[in-house]
Amino acid sequence: MKQFKLAVAASTLVILVGCGGGRDYTPPADASGEQIFTTACSECHKPLSADKAMILGSGVASKEAIIKKFQSGSMRMPAFKNIQGESADRLADYVLKNSEVRK
Repeated sequence: MKQFKLAVAASTLVILVGCGGGRDYTPPADASGEQIFTTACSECHKPLSADKAMILGSGVASKEAIIKKFQSGSMRMPAFKNIQGESADRLADYVLKNSEVRK
């Protein structure tokens, strides 16, 4: 039983480390918002359906808030500081267009 608890704890740590810290990903200049989302975000944010990327809280349901969130990160979400300029705009536009806002 002790080995099982240790294995579960180790697995949880691996998962959290995989979705934490910074990321060095820099999207190609011509990458679409969907391509950037698939490469940078879908490891942790699986699309909900064919037309819904994610559910957004009302506090993050603006282009500026989305860009700030993925560039700064949070406790469990890594910061993607290299997604800048037009790439950041395309990713934020994709997320807004393809997400549901939770009320």
